Amino acid sequence: MILEFYGLECSHCEAMKPLVERLRKEGVAVESLEVWHQKENIEKLHTYDKGHCGGVPFFINPATSKWICGEASYEELKSLVE
Repeated sequence: MILEFYGLECSHCEAMKPLVERLRKEGVAVESLEVWHQKENIEKLHTYDKGHCGGVPFFINPATSKWICGEASYEELKSLVE
């Protein structure tokens, strides 16, 4: 499973949507957590971010602690689950 932290109006997050959907279609579980309007998700972001990114989009595999900050290629995003 991958956690995706994003902001609703974030253009970088919007650019990542097709890649996240592609992962889901391939059977990867992606939990998306909006942090700009859903304040309860901010604490979760800080718990996982630990100063790595400080913003969105932020992707992390909690099982491996591998993470990506910002926009990334599909290959980079997929590497979180491999």
